[in-house]
Formats: sequence, C-alpha cells, structure tokens
Amino acid sequence: MPAFPTLRLCAALLPLCLITCAQAAPAFDRESPWMLGDFGGSRTALSQLGYDFKIDYTGEMGSNLHGGSNHDRTARYSDQWAFGSHLDLQKIFGWQDAEFQLTITERSGNNITNDRINDPRVGGFTSSQEVWGRGQTWRLTQMWYQQKFFDQKLDIKAGRFGEGEDFNSFPCDFQNLAFCGSQVGNWVGGIWYNWPVSQWALRVKYHLTPELYAQIGAYEQNPSNLDRGNGFKLSGSGTQGALLPVELVWTPKVHGLPGEYRAGYYYSSAKASDVYKDRNDQPAALSGEAYRSASSKHGIWLGVQQQVSSLASDNTRGLSVFANATMHDKKTNAVDNYVQAGVVYKGPFDARAKDDIGFAVARVHVNPAYRKNAQASNQARAVYDFDDAAYLPVQDTEYSAELYYGVHVSHWLTVRPNLQYIRHPGAVAQVDDALVGGIKLQASF
Repeated sequence: MPAFPTLRLCAALLPLCLITCAQAAPAFDRESPWMLGDFGGSRTALSQLGYDFKIDYTGEMGSNLHGGSNHDRTARYSDQWAFGSHLDLQKIFGWQDAEFQLTITERSGNNITNDRINDPRVGGFTSSQEVWGRGQTWRLTQMWYQQKFFDQKLDIKAGRFGEGEDFNSFPCDFQNLAFCGSQVGNWVGGIWYNWPVSQWALRVKYHLTPELYAQIGAYEQNPSNLDRGNGFKLSGSGTQGALLPVELVWTPKVHGLPGEYRAGYYYSSAKASDVYKDRNDQPAALSGEAYRSASSKHGIWLGVQQQVSSLASDNTRGLSVFANATMHDKKTNAVDNYVQAGVVYKGPFDARAKDDIGFAVARVHVNPAYRKNAQASNQARAVYDFDDAAYLPVQDTEYSAELYYGVHVSHWLTVRPNLQYIRHPGAVAQVDDALVGGIKLQASF
C-alpha cells in the first residue's frame, strides 16, 4: 500500500492544471458549480485525483406578515456555513471502493417562529426557518469512513454522522421544517439527531437487487451531543443507550421516471419518561409523583418520492410528487403522528429550465396523553385563564403549508422566495393563524 502520495500529487497536479487552465471557470461564472471559480483549474485537477472540497452556505429570512402569538411585525435571519472535504481513497491510496468525508458546520442567527409565531410558554413543533436550531454554534457534523464490498452490494459506513443522512432521508428545498430533511428527527429530536449534530455511528447497507436495498444502523444516543459547547465532543460520556433504525428502500423507474419508496422502524434502548402517568398509573402532574419510566421508545416511518411527468426534450424537467408519514410511541412522545404531502415542478418555463416550483402541506398531531398532562398541570396549579402567564397552553394539532419558487440564478446560487401559512401555530388553537414570508438562498463557494 503506498504512503501518502505527496510528491506524486504535486507532480500530477502540474500537467492536469496545464490541461484544465484553458477552460477553467473564472469566479462568478454562471455555468461554474462554484462562486469563486475553478482557481485556474486546480479544483478540477484535485477532484480528478480524488480530493473534493466544498464551502456551502444556506441563509433563510422569515417575516411574520400576519397573525402568530405576537403581532409586532419584524423579520429574522438565520444561516449556516458548511466546510466539507471528500476523499476518494481508491484514487488516492488505491483502496477499492473506499471514501472519507469530513464536514464542519457553523450556524448563527435567529428564528421568527420562536418569538413571533409560537406561544413562548410551550414553544412549538415546526419552524419557519429550518436552518435554525441545535445551538447556533460550530459543530463537527461528519467524520466517516465508507467501504463497499462484493461489487458494491455491501456498503458499510462508520464514524460520526446523523441518522437522517441515510435513514428517512428527504431533500431540503423548502424552508419550513415540516417539509425539510428527515422528519423522524423533527418529532423525536431528543433521541434522533438530524444535521448538524453528529454521534458515533455504524450503518450497514446491502443491495438485494439494483433497485432494492435494506439497511440497519446503530447510533450513540447521547443527549450531551446536543449541548452548544459539545460541537466537537468525541468521548462517549453521557451516553444513555443506542438508537437502532432499520429501513427498506426501493428506487424503481416507473415509465422511465425515478422514484424512491422508504419504510422504516426505529428502536431506542434508552429509558424514556411517560408524558402523563406516574408509576401508580395516575396523572403525575396531579399526584406530584415522578413520571413513570419506560424501558424503550420506538416508531415507524413511510416516505414516497416519484417523478410522474417529464418533457421529451429533458427528462429532468417535469412534475414530482412526495409524501411522508411518521408514527411514534404514545406513552413517551409529545407527537404521536405526522403526515405531509406535496408537489415539485422542475423547469416550468423553457427560458427558466433549471427553476422549480414547490407546494406542500403538513399536519402535526399531538399525543392525547400529552394534552391531558397540560390540562392536569393547569388543574394542579388552579390556573384556567389562557391569558394568565402561568397557564400552560394545551396543544392539539398544527397545520402548515408552503409555496415557493426557486430561481436558479446560476449553478452555484439558488434563491427561493416562499410564503408559509401556519394554522394553530405550536398546535395551540388560541394562537392566531400565521402568514410568514420567507427567502431561502443556497450558495456554493
């Protein structure tokens, strides 16, 4: 096995740069995948040798145009930087079907949902600016090694990463959290950690056929990884158990158009608290006893994405539909079920073949036992007036909808203005329905 090929890399870069310099994209070239260009061809040359480096930026603005818990009109901005490097170890070291990924992220800013849309006494579930959250701080988000065997049928990944990279995965073009990323992590976030949080993990995938694969994972369940000061924590101190997801994924071509169908189950081995009862089967908020403990937590998910039409001149343009649903443990989880569905049309106009339009609706349903606990808490303190600061609002169902238009400004910049409508924000019926105006931009440097 060769040592790190420093001299060979330098020697190889010179002719590659000479070849690519002539056609290397300059900075701010609309056809380049990078805002800062190809650095005279060196980025392409490095990629051909197995070294890929990325700097991505996501920024989201949200403004409360109408309604919500606070009618004082304002706007909030939140953003994320992601600094990533991907190494093709087959090209670099000759290791067959091996790769390595390292990504560091930084989040900052504020979220309009927190202080204008939701009632701060209980918070909420969805977020009008999905890029906000998990502590506005620096984090080690990915550090993994991936190896494939048996003609790439068996795929093993180990290191630090989140569940949503592989399980219950979903794109993140919408700005509202209810339509972005792995939805299981949005409703059981105390045990399932989506991007940008990472934990020690192992994922094993096996392709049963070219279109069908099964996968299983084991993830460190360590709530201390969520803390703002633990973005680069590598020790296992604070681990409470393991999260074990399993999933079956089918990726067929229906009339030549791509689709993806997912069905999965997760099991947490850590102890969990009942949301309502004490160990004597009485409402804990009334009895004053500690909430009873459960030995585990579990749930299921289903996901569908399918392109249903295309243009004869360009198969990438056309209509796609999607839907996602999750169900969770009613004894231990605030949300017992969630559903969403939507459509995306790519290339709506010949002059704007890379633009896209998206529309989606979602429903987040609160566990009835969780509602009873809020009612019992108010009863125990003899607080019954919703306007009383000590009153704990009772949460039931939240509905969200979003419409966006994605302007593909260049290969390195997409801007998506959007409108979001939230009925019963935070699942509190007494809070005015809210209209949020947003702008999401995604850039690659």
